[in-house]
Parts: sequence; structure tokens; C-alpha cells
Amino acid sequence: MKKANKILFILIFLSFQYSLAQDSLKISAQQFISVVKNYHPLALKYQLQNKIAQSEIIKARGAFDPVLGGKLGEKNIDGTQYYQQKNLELGIPTWYGIDLTASYNHLDGQKLNTSDTKGGLYQMGITIPLAKNLLYDKRRAILDQAKFAQKMTEAEQTVLTNDLLLEAENTYWEWVQSFEIYQLQTKAVEINKKRLNFTQKTLEYGEVPAIDTVEALSQLQNFELQQKEAYLNFVKATQQLQLFLWKDNQELYEISQLIYPSDDLSDHMAYSDFEFLLQDLQTKDIANHLSILYYIQKQNILESERKLKWQSFLPKIDFTYNFFNKENYRADFLPLFDNNFQYGLKLEIPVFQREARASYQIAKIKINQNQLDTQLKGRELATKIETYRNEVLNYHSQIDLSQSNLGNYKKLLAAEETRYSNGESSLFLINSRENKMIDAQAKLISIKTKFVKSYNKLKWMKESFSF
Repeated sequence: MKKANKILFILIFLSFQYSLAQDSLKISAQQFISVVKNYHPLALKYQLQNKIAQSEIIKARGAFDPVLGGKLGEKNIDGTQYYQQKNLELGIPTWYGIDLTASYNHLDGQKLNTSDTKGGLYQMGITIPLAKNLLYDKRRAILDQAKFAQKMTEAEQTVLTNDLLLEAENTYWEWVQSFEIYQLQTKAVEINKKRLNFTQKTLEYGEVPAIDTVEALSQLQNFELQQKEAYLNFVKATQQLQLFLWKDNQELYEISQLIYPSDDLSDHMAYSDFEFLLQDLQTKDIANHLSILYYIQKQNILESERKLKWQSFLPKIDFTYNFFNKENYRADFLPLFDNNFQYGLKLEIPVFQREARASYQIAKIKINQNQLDTQLKGRELATKIETYRNEVLNYHSQIDLSQSNLGNYKKLLAAEETRYSNGESSLFLINSRENKMIDAQAKLISIKTKFVKSYNKLKWMKESFSF
């Protein structure tokens, strides 16, 4: 497992280096999610939690393991050997509360109890609960609960892992947003540097007033300030992204230089797939969401506990039968109650049964509580899906409107530049149009990010359904 993780990390790292050789160090959303899924401490912790649940089942099965025991003993006082004993026995617990035993006992001595049998003695026995613990007992309850707990843990850890991956993926696209804003401001700075140079040259020919150079310089400085702010935000977003990057030895992946996203907001699969995703989610039954299955398995555990507590109302009646055969004697099994046997019948009945009644009542209340939690979780999930669905549809329509609005601002800027070249406008009006266009572009990037993040919420919600 560790070797496979190292190989995977090397492959991902090489893909980083390939990007570096081409241009600069870049990472795609798919590469990023792969690193988080395979190396993030929380993802690994959730996997280990599943292994603990599997071990709990093995531990519960241990209650049904045969037990082999032996005993040696001797008592000697003033040269008198009271007894010398050798004993070997095997106990076999079974599923239905019946215990089987087999043993060999050799006893010798000068002062044995009158109930003891001298010499070698073979014994085979059975203990049968006739009321309490016959249909259900603590051993079976623990094993059943361990199995339910494993399914419960698997459901919980899958949901938690998907929540981690959702947070990581949305962090990636927030990082992409900050990078695209930085690119937008950088492009604006480049355009305004050229405009300032052009204005300074036209001033030399007396074609524009000197105040236009001040206007062009002010616009450039404004965009330079915005560029620096955008760069700072991009660096901060990179640091947030780094929190999700880990190596296979659980060491934080140190970024020695700035990395850049290889994916663009405009190329996200959400634009082509969101309608299919919405249709797919409509066919999903909330009852099959792993968060609901978690409570269903918890309900099974509580039902197991209720069944166990109900056993306390029954009287404890245990029947024990042992067959004996002395060493070197011919075995004579039948009839069972004729010779070489021992039996016992034990009866216990709590008089008031206050403990049984209270324990059973508590078990029923816990079941009712879990049913309420299940209903609440189902409602919460349905509300989340509907909320995310409305977000996706709304942001998608906003993108169309924002793109149309941006197109209009571009036309207005182009028209203003034409009027300026004809001497019918001013640099102030051009800058005003340009500022609005840049704001519209930044707004479009922000809406695209919100659309992608809402799509991701639905996507990872779908991943948390059992089928």
C-alpha cells in the first residue's frame, strides 16, 4: 500500500515537473484532487477508521472462539499427599447460546473429597439456556452490532471524505478565480502603459492637451494598485491551496515557487454537464444517501440492544448435562440418565425487574431519538439539494446575462475610442468606460466561480449516494 502511494505521488509530481518544463509549475483540478484523496491526513484517517471497524468485527467473533485450558495441581502436607490433579478441557461456545465442553481429568491422592472420582475421567457436557439468552444473548448482540457499526462507519467516512474533497475542489477554483482576476488586472496594466506612451507621443505633436497625460497616468496607477492587490490575493489563495497538498509520508508539500492552475473557469465541465447532473439527482432516493444509511445502521444497532434488553424480562433457566466415562472403561452413553452422568437446572428470576424495565425503556427511547434524527437528516439533505440546484440554475442564467452585459461594455468602450480618435470624446470618458468593462469582467469571473462551486456541491452530494 505504501509502495503504491509512493508510485502515485511520483507520477503526480512528474506531471507537475512536465508542466514546469513547458512553462511554469502548474497543477490541474484532477491532479489536485488525486493528491488530496491519497495523501491528505484526514482522508487517510477516515480509511484507518474503516479498518478499526473491521477489527471490531474480528474482536466480536472472538467470543465464539473455542477455549482450551489445562490445570496441574498437588497438595502435600507432612508426607501425606492430599491430592494430585491433571486436567485438560475444551470449551466450545455456539451461536444459539449453547455451550459444549469436553475434558479429561486425572485425580489421585489419599484425602480426596467423597464427591471426587479417583483415576482418569473423561467428560462431555452441554449447557442449554431454556429461556433467557436462548434466542438472543450478549455474544450475538456484540457481533451483530459490530457488523452494523462497520457499515455505519463506512457510510460516515465516505461522506466525510467527500466533504473534504468538496472543500478541496472549491478551494482550487477559488484559487483559479484569484489567478484570472490577477491576469485581468495585468492585462489592464499593459493596455494602459501603451495608452500612456501613445498619449505622451501625441502630446509632443500638440494633438492632445497635457492634462490627458495626467489622466492616462492616473488610470495606469489605479490599475497597478489593483494588480498588486490581485497578486496578493492570488498568493493568499495559493497558501490556502497548499494546506491540502501533502506527501506520502504525511509531510506538508512545500511550494518553493508559485504554482499556477492549468484549468480555466470557462473550460469547466459544469457548463455541459450540469443539466445531466440535475436530472440524475432527481432519480435519487434520499433514503439511499449514505448519511441516511448511517442512521439506518445505527437503528439496527439500537434494535439489537433492545432485543438484548428484552431478554432480561425472561427467567434465567440453564440446563447442564455432563456424561462421564472412567479411563479404561467401555463407554455407555444410553440411556442418558441411567449411569455415569451429572445434570443441573439453575433458575433465577428478578422479583421486581426494575432494572430490566428501565433498561428496556431507555433502549426504546434511543430508537425513537434516532428515528427523529433520521427524519431531520433527510429533510436537511433534501433542502440542500434543492438549494444547490437553485444556485446552479440561477448562476448559469447570471453568466449569460453577465456575458451580454460585458459585450455591451466592450462595444461602448470601442465606440468611445473611435469618438476619441475623431476628437469627439475625452480620455476621461474612455477610462470611465474601461473601468466599467473591467468591473464587468471581474463580476463575470466571480459568477462563474459561484456556478462551479455550486455544481461541485451537487456533484459530491451525488457521490455520497449508495447507488
